[in-house]
Amino acid sequence: MAAVKEFTTEDLRANNGKDRPTAYVAYKGKVYDVSGSKLWKNGSHMRRHQAGNDLTAELSAAPHGPEILERVPELGIIESEESPADENIPEVLLQLFEKWPTLRRHPHPMTVHFPLAFCLAVPLFDLLSLIFDKPAFAHTAFQLLVLAIPSTALAMMTGPYAWWVNYGAKMNFNIAVKMTCSSVLFLLLLAGCFWRLSTPDVMLAGGIQMWGCLLLSCSYALLVVALGWFGAKMTFPA
Repeated sequence: MAAVKEFTTEDLRANNGKDRPTAYVAYKGKVYDVSGSKLWKNGSHMRRHQAGNDLTAELSAAPHGPEILERVPELGIIESEESPADENIPEVLLQLFEKWPTLRRHPHPMTVHFPLAFCLAVPLFDLLSLIFDKPAFAHTAFQLLVLAIPSTALAMMTGPYAWWVNYGAKMNFNIAVKMTCSSVLFLLLLAGCFWRLSTPDVMLAGGIQMWGCLLLSCSYALLVVALGWFGAKMTFPA
């Protein structure tokens, strides 16, 4: 019976598909050769995962299971390192992630879609109210604005959770931008709501107040686009 080959962390990192043609990844103490996989061209998978690393934590949140690794050669074993993001996570929560991986990455992406849709729709309906001179469109914009406030608050609560469990709560430029933009967005949503409550027909009154309210509405769209852009840079880095 052939001896099982043992790899060090340095061995794994050296075979990253960039510095040399071989691309290895580790999962739960085992090392796999993904060099021949078209999905790992140049050692990169989906512009998100890089060969030469232990992907145990990352694979738990992937849209596919570890059975995908059965398609590539298994080379040997390596002592798994705990993901830096897992160092301060209670064991009971890690066990929960093992059983239901979607609880790790999915809560935040699920909740951000609602404020994204509402904040894009508010200026759209405001513009329709001006183009067609229909108060109903402005009233719909206000209703969407009201819905945007709690949905944005929910997304802001799941954001720090995702930051903690997936990135170890380590600050970087993308996180800083997202925190800033979401805070500004929430305050502007509140301002817009109070403005329309105090002046219900502001979008129909014309003049500087109408254009100011429209500009405020458009700022919602710009901010959610920025949030989506920097969020995507974290999920699919260039």
